[in-house]
Amino acid sequence: MAENGSDEWDGPDLGDDESSAVMRAVSRQIRLWREAADLTQAELGAAIGYGEEMISAVERRKRLPKPEFLDNADRVLGAGGKLSAMKEDVRQARYPKKVRDLAKLEAQVVERGAYGDHNIDGLLQTEEYARALFAMRRPAYSEEEIDRYVSGRMARQAMLERRPAPTLTFVQEEVTLRRPLGGRMMLRRQLEHLLEVAQLRHVTLQVMPTACEEHAGMAGEHRVLKLNDGTTLGSTDAQLTNRLISDPKEVQVLEMRYGMIRAQALTPRESLAFVEKVLGET
Repeated sequence: MAENGSDEWDGPDLGDDESSAVMRAVSRQIRLWREAADLTQAELGAAIGYGEEMISAVERRKRLPKPEFLDNADRVLGAGGKLSAMKEDVRQARYPKKVRDLAKLEAQVVERGAYGDHNIDGLLQTEEYARALFAMRRPAYSEEEIDRYVSGRMARQAMLERRPAPTLTFVQEEVTLRRPLGGRMMLRRQLEHLLEVAQLRHVTLQVMPTACEEHAGMAGEHRVLKLNDGTTLGSTDAQLTNRLISDPKEVQVLEMRYGMIRAQALTPRESLAFVEKVLGET
């Protein structure tokens, strides 16, 4: 379960059968329709606004086509909507496998609690904040990899608008509100976004101030997920590793810690006032 991404690229992931199957189907259909129209790769590229190299990369399964690529190819090749109809499959395949798996899991969530100690939780991030965060990864991601991870993260935020709405609680360390990732103005916009999301009735935001003497979260950030079948899971992140926890005893420990963290943090009302204060100082 990857909250912050993983080292996967913009082609099919190694061992990712689902993504590879979509890539094979799309590339084959584009090639067959192009050949049926008696067009070269260069001619198709010129007709839909792409270079020959891009057409070749798509047909060789090196690149996933964007929605406008499929729509334009469908129109030029007279595919009658058959290529355009593959946009949703391609959209899903574009996301890293771990992101897709996480999205499937979160679709079953009725309650999610998250304690974050080094950056804003992924469900609360603005697109520019997420982009700045991925751009800081070392070894460095390519621009295509960054686009891929940012797109996946933004898609996951549909959870905020899902109906029936899941109960979402967040405890953010004070430092995550003050660290100017991407610059001061970007941080201001991120803080303003936090205040907006926190107004949603199913969202509760709390802040753990640095000055707090009692802190049950010193072992690091974690999440507690309660699913619609009654199952409760936990997850933790560390350098180069992330772990989904299903053992009831271990999950119970995470639930206990998260409950204590919430009790030790500022109340939701105090937390919003705190975020407003930090925004005014930024």
